[in-house]
Amino acid sequence: MPAESVQRFQSFAEFYPYYLQEHSNDTCRRLHYVGSLLVLCILGYTLASQQWLWLLAIPFAGYGFAWVGHFVFEKNKPATFKYPLYSFMGDWVMLKDALTGRIRF
Repeated sequence: MPAESVQRFQSFAEFYPYYLQEHSNDTCRRLHYVGSLLVLCILGYTLASQQWLWLLAIPFAGYGFAWVGHFVFEKNKPATFKYPLYSFMGDWVMLKDALTGRIRF
């Protein structure tokens, strides 16, 4: 039996509080925001310029900032490793919640 058991979530609504708990460090969360906003900028630039090679930068921008936040500041493993889809969704919902004032920026 593995030392660390994987918690199973039945829905994203059930997962999201766990996701926020894994992002309790302000710097980690802010690095996620930077990465997500950078992804949107790259996507917008790529669509406007039709320089499709820029799409290769998206994973590095998004995950690079997030993973630095987790490994250096939060000192935990990114939820992406266990819950890739819910974690991806969580990044965008957390950004929306920060921009709308629902959670601390």
